[in-house]
Amino acid sequence: MALMRFDPFREFDRLAEQTLATGARAARGMPMEALRRGDEFLVFLDLPGVRREDVDISVERNVVSIHARRAPQRAEGDEVIVDERPYGVFARHLFLGENLDPSGLSAAVDSGVLTLRVPVNAASAPRRVPVASTAEEGAGQGDGAEGSTQPEESSVGAGSR
Repeated sequence: MALMRFDPFREFDRLAEQTLATGARAARGMPMEALRRGDEFLVFLDLPGVRREDVDISVERNVVSIHARRAPQRAEGDEVIVDERPYGVFARHLFLGENLDPSGLSAAVDSGVLTLRVPVNAASAPRRVPVASTAEEGAGQGDGAEGSTQPEESSVGAGSR
């Protein structure tokens, strides 16, 4: 598992937020989409109206913390008629699995979408293992090998106890 799919504390925060929300000023989360594409994980977070310099991303061990700030557009002297847009600091924490390389994380913002790219750790990438034969091709055929009591798995280090 690469990204933690269910965080009970995040789910509790989301439910409390929905229940206790007081109008548009209630804190909002960052809607997220995460997927694997080849040898990397892509995470897309919606941050409409947030400038690149107002996004802060930090990594500590296997936790990626994202903080974004959006300020209201009004200036001093403006008369506010309607204000339904959420603003303030938005935060999200992603728990990376052991198979991801947080040191290779990169981020970019385009059209209000923050894209994180997290490479899969090369050591955990699937690889093919060649199968070798301990006997020469054709040798041992017809020389009574059918009756052998030696198990095949004995050549895989089973005797090193």
